Amino acid sequence: NIITHCTSTNSMFPCTKDNKTFPFSQEKTAKAWSSLKNLDYPGIKDDCPKGEKTPKPQQNMNLNVGGKVFYIPRMCAVRYPNTRIGSLALCRDQAKLLTLCDDYFVCSNEFFFDRDPAFFHHICHFYATGVLWIIVEMCPISFEEEIAYWGLSLKDTQFCCWMVFQEKVDELKENLKVERELMAEVEVKYNDEYFKDMMFGDVRMTMWNILENPYSSTLAKTFTLLSNLFVLLSIAAMCLNTVEELQSYRIYDKTYMEWGEIVTIVFFAFEYWIRLITTPDIVLFLKSGLNFVDMVSVMPYFVQIIIEAFTEDVSAQEDLRAMAWVSELSHVLKIVKLLRIFRILKLARHSTGMRAFAFTLRRCYQEASCIFLFIALGIFTFSALLHSAERETEGSPISSIPYAWWWAAVSISTVGYGDVVPVTILGRIVAFGCITFGIILNGMPISFLFNKFSDYYSKLKTQAYNSTSVQRRFQLKKRLKRKMDAWFHPFEEDDTTAQSPR
Repeated sequence: NIITHCTSTNSMFPCTKDNKTFPFSQEKTAKAWSSLKNLDYPGIKDDCPKGEKTPKPQQNMNLNVGGKVFYIPRMCAVRYPNTRIGSLALCRDQAKLLTLCDDYFVCSNEFFFDRDPAFFHHICHFYATGVLWIIVEMCPISFEEEIAYWGLSLKDTQFCCWMVFQEKVDELKENLKVERELMAEVEVKYNDEYFKDMMFGDVRMTMWNILENPYSSTLAKTFTLLSNLFVLLSIAAMCLNTVEELQSYRIYDKTYMEWGEIVTIVFFAFEYWIRLITTPDIVLFLKSGLNFVDMVSVMPYFVQIIIEAFTEDVSAQEDLRAMAWVSELSHVLKIVKLLRIFRILKLARHSTGMRAFAFTLRRCYQEASCIFLFIALGIFTFSALLHSAERETEGSPISSIPYAWWWAAVSISTVGYGDVVPVTILGRIVAFGCITFGIILNGMPISFLFNKFSDYYSKLKTQAYNSTSVQRRFQLKKRLKRKMDAWFHPFEEDDTTAQSPR
């Protein structure tokens, strides 16, 4: 049997009657190399206290792990020669013994290890049963490092324990990956070092910080607030421009809302142009999704101006082919105008919630794809069933399966407009099944996505706050340094002037 018991300092070192009997230094924890020759000291038998037996080869190995003594039968240890304890049991080279343990006491034949004694209980269990238990409460990385120290591996565990361990490892890797991606969302892409070797580096750095780092200065905060205000004004002007009652109020053949939209477009174009000329990395700037949104938000207006100018020239020519081309351009213009709705996405630059929502969609695209797959499966299945139940009934609104798709989509979403309803009993039974399927479908993956969004939002909010705090402290140190230089610099100038020859 494997026996453990706690020992005090006196019980661990019984041969302490004389300092000569202790082969290692008692004042230092690190053993000296001179202790190697003491292992074969011929007088060690006489130095041991009387009444105690001289150490002999024992059947048990005495292992002192973190102050707690464990007894492992030598026959159990030699069955695993590739492990650290097994190597100790088979080792006959006294110099090699000290490479396998932290210390060795000759009198009691005791090996010392500066490791966790609580974990070593599981190592003892392995030598007794041949099975290594997984400690679920322990960090997977620390567990692997600990078993690697003792010469064990995950191959010595049972398959059920290995599955639990792999799940924890996968979960840990996923959490670390999410943390890195969240940090990339809030970290500053460029620091001041990028602007040092650039033309007008100081001016470009100042302008870039105003546009990209809201907490870099008071002016940057003001500009961020102004930018968000212009986004809201642009959306409001675009919506109110479709109201017929407001079309009569015009200035220079344009409505008030059109002029308001023009002002916001000019502001957005100016902002994008400043970002473009001050960026330290043009390639990374063009690859950014938020910068692409900025470009799309201003592009429709200028495309509209070009198309309208071309349309006026073609109308003056009164050519039939040209008029047909103008008709096609008008359809293109309608599509281009729809791109104006992407202006609302400009708020994502300074909105933690919108960035968390986009991050959730990126991380959970598989779950979102499953939702759409289940919805499509339900629509096709229940629309076919309803058409089979209603096709021979007079007055039924379900004339074909594609016509029933709308009814199935509305029923699965549990909205139920009531514009298309079944009239037969069998059709209503199918409708009940469709609604039940929609309730179950809405309850399972939607809650999962919501939990993920809440988790990502809280983490992103925390990291954004920490990053902001770091930036504020950094800016405070820079301001204090500038003030200190301003205070002491005049004195340095006076000293330089006084020492210069006249």
